[in-house]
Amino acid sequence: MKKYFLKYTFFLILVMLPVFSLAAKDIGLILDQSGTYNYTEELHYYGSLIPWLSVPLGNASDLHVSAGITVQYEFEEWKVLPELFRTEFTHRWEENGEIKIGRMFYSEPLGFIAGGLFDGVRYVRDLPNDTMLGMGVWYTGFLYKKNANITMTSDEMDNYNSPVDYANFSDTYFAPRRLFAAVDWEHPGFMEIIRLHLAFVGQFDLSGSGNLYHSQYLIAKAAVQINSFIFELGACAGLAENAGTFQVSFAGEAGIAWMLPTQINDRLLFLSRFSGGTFNKTFVSFVPITTELHGGVLKSKLSGISMFRLDYTARLHETFSFGIQSSYFIRSDLEDKTGMPNGPAGYLLGNEFFFLLRWSPISDLSVNAGGGIFLPSLGNVDKKGDVLWNIDFNIVLALY
Repeated sequence: MKKYFLKYTFFLILVMLPVFSLAAKDIGLILDQSGTYNYTEELHYYGSLIPWLSVPLGNASDLHVSAGITVQYEFEEWKVLPELFRTEFTHRWEENGEIKIGRMFYSEPLGFIAGGLFDGVRYVRDLPNDTMLGMGVWYTGFLYKKNANITMTSDEMDNYNSPVDYANFSDTYFAPRRLFAAVDWEHPGFMEIIRLHLAFVGQFDLSGSGNLYHSQYLIAKAAVQINSFIFELGACAGLAENAGTFQVSFAGEAGIAWMLPTQINDRLLFLSRFSGGTFNKTFVSFVPITTELHGGVLKSKLSGISMFRLDYTARLHETFSFGIQSSYFIRSDLEDKTGMPNGPAGYLLGNEFFFLLRWSPISDLSVNAGGGIFLPSLGNVDKKGDVLWNIDFNIVLALY
């Protein structure tokens, strides 16, 4: 792994050196600080200083470069970690085509299967009737593991939870080595009323271990707006090859958003997400590529978990908004996926209440805070369990 890291670092130096000799269109500095303190009485803090540069290259191309240093406190230890953030070259053609090369953001239609920064190339083409076709290929092995959030196997989960060791930096800093490709198609007005988004995503395990995990996903999502209501429905079928065995899994979501007829800008959202459980060697729990944690306190993976959420958000002032969420979690099978003990017929995990505050007095400053509690007593898995709680904060300041 070390030789790949050295080659990649050398390549970045070659790419970035000529950039600084160009006249910069935009340049800036971002200070991003976040932290969390929870029922385990453990404090986690992350502070990143991110300089960025955006340079036009002629009339049809541009280059964006951002990298930084993150000061991290976790496992009762301070660490300073380098990281390359969004760094991409973009070129556009007059015939409505665009290509991106580098470290870019990508998310499939549902948003909880593969989402984040990835290294690779993506081509997007505008088609007739305002439709869009996108194709991309990405590699994950050069990403910082905590921001990549790839934990598809138990070994990857153990690596994610372990601290970075400077004595073995290349094996403890990087995300798992996986290659994935995606083809997605979007229609903004199918049958004149439905926004339709389809995608196929396939990922391949390049770790070289004896237990490779490959998977493919067929994804569809549709949205319809009727007056002040927005209805969304999405589904995904997954096929995986795990140690030579083919496995099938399913996941989906449904949501209804209501823009309330009040004098303030507020919304009421009902969101449900379903993930099938493990029933035999063929039908198993759904495993996404990247891990999105569902819940601000329980922080559960979607695999084998279903969630029902009622979410109210309001913008009381142009600089201040808040939100309140109530989320109920249900297991799709009796496997322990959250660290809570099994109970008799224990499918009902409990309910979480979470609040969010956002204050942005100027465009260059954003202050966010959140906190909540999880009540296992409202389920049947651990009715006598202790109340779980969590407090989060995030401050982003753009410096020029």
